[in-house]
Amino acid sequence: MEYIHNIESPVGTLTVSSDGENVSGLWIAGQKYFAKTLGDAAGNQPGLPAGQNPPVFDTVEKWLDIYFSGEEPDFMPPLMPRGSLFQKTIWNILCKIPYGRTTTYGEVAKQFEMENKGRTSARAAGGAVGRNPVSILIPCHRVIGKKGDLTGYAGGVAIKRTLLQMEGIEISLG
Repeated sequence: MEYIHNIESPVGTLTVSSDGENVSGLWIAGQKYFAKTLGDAAGNQPGLPAGQNPPVFDTVEKWLDIYFSGEEPDFMPPLMPRGSLFQKTIWNILCKIPYGRTTTYGEVAKQFEMENKGRTSARAAGGAVGRNPVSILIPCHRVIGKKGDLTGYAGGVAIKRTLLQMEGIEISLG
């Protein structure tokens, strides 16, 4: 069973999904691939009555409160994103990008190659980054183009810029 919970945030309504113990999705309203990993459950599980949500939703809300206050949370809710082995490997790499720092799609691909003794391209890594079903918690917003440009973000480039600025990362408007 999949549980759904909505949270209001400075970047809009966030929809969080969980198997009851782990976060399986976190999407910003209107983002590309919104709730894609939920399949048919996306519209069928409105969540539980107030006060009966799985405790993981309280953990996510606490994490987001700290994050949106401009601080780095010192804990992470348990995550269980759905995707291919390649995607999950890329998402694990994203989790290693420090708060307040960025990396490039090319660097993500190089990290994949170093850790997995396999080859991949920046484009393939970028495809997995873009399909991250747990926005913000798995920090795909910290991945930028090789020239420092804000190439793509499933939630929109304006939200990506906002998230980076909240972490103290200076982004040029060009």
